[in-house]
Amino acid sequence: MTSSDIKQLFGRYKIMALLIAIAIIWTFFSWQTEGGFLTPRNLSNLLRQMSVTGILACGMVLVIISGEIDLSVGSLLGLLGGAAAILDVTYHLPLAVNLVLVLAFGLVMGLVNGYLTAYLRIPSFIVGLGGMLAFRGILLGVTGGLTIAPVSDNLVYIGQGYLPPQVGLALAVVLFVLAVVLTWRRRVNRLHHALPVPQLWRDAGKVVLIGLVLLAFVRTLNSYDGIPVPVLLLLALLGLFSYISMQTVFGRRIYSVGSNMEATRLSGVNVQSVKLWVFGIMGLMCALAGLVNTARLAAGSPSAGNMGELDAIAACFIGGTSMRGGSGTIYGALIGALVMASLDNGMSMLDVGTYWQMIVKGSILVLAVWVDVSTRSSR
Repeated sequence: MTSSDIKQLFGRYKIMALLIAIAIIWTFFSWQTEGGFLTPRNLSNLLRQMSVTGILACGMVLVIISGEIDLSVGSLLGLLGGAAAILDVTYHLPLAVNLVLVLAFGLVMGLVNGYLTAYLRIPSFIVGLGGMLAFRGILLGVTGGLTIAPVSDNLVYIGQGYLPPQVGLALAVVLFVLAVVLTWRRRVNRLHHALPVPQLWRDAGKVVLIGLVLLAFVRTLNSYDGIPVPVLLLLALLGLFSYISMQTVFGRRIYSVGSNMEATRLSGVNVQSVKLWVFGIMGLMCALAGLVNTARLAAGSPSAGNMGELDAIAACFIGGTSMRGGSGTIYGALIGALVMASLDNGMSMLDVGTYWQMIVKGSILVLAVWVDVSTRSSR
């Protein structure tokens, strides 16, 4: 097998390669920590740790697919998380009102970034860079450089709460039934349109595998305290964004804009509107991530979200999103976020120096982009 064949194989089965990489990473850290890495408690902490990056990655993958980039998400996360803490601690607003205000603010700031990029034609790199500095400055100004604490128990539950074991099991059953229904509907639709249909045993095997993964996932987390609320939120976003990107006209237009913007514009699509709302969605994800981060820390920190944009971008690239735009998946980005969180968690358990952690993560980012470039050039 030639190097070109290997590149093509890797390009076709990127997600499988990532899952193998995660298995290797987990095996290595489990060996080095004498099994401590794979305990239910640490896996629960690991998933909660990746939830913030995962939420950002859900929005960032759409931005990158559309051919743009947003460097302001870490600072905007910190600003919105700080705003949530101030509204809770200083003004004692009810949780529902707090959530609505922060999410609305995030949507507005995302739309502003989108307007500057799509309509005023300022490069998104510059818009993001300016936002990164401005949002961080505003955060330092409104907090006075001080940590805002303690936030209310209701807000803390969003970042530190757990589902009761019975609810977790019921959720697993619902997801399994949904997988069965969707698989059956896909077979029926392909038969209706006279398209090739996979052999029944293949689809049955996929459904059984999904069931086993769900059972192992829920049992592992239930053996500690249950499914963390941030993880449940991340799973909901995975389903929602996967549906938007793969099953809606808006999602197809995002891919089309990133693949060939001029051809998409000539076909009658309002390219500027698509980019505007992609950045609006990114702003919403920053608000949600900021709320989860503040709840997880039980405080609004002026340093919250620092380097968060790099983690989100790295998760997308590691998960197979092309830096050229037009290609990428939500589940790939979340697997990339899991890779980043696993490295952070494992190296922290081994007391690896912060500088080594940054070197390793930076090297993996460069490697992921090189793989994308080389696999595309070999096709």
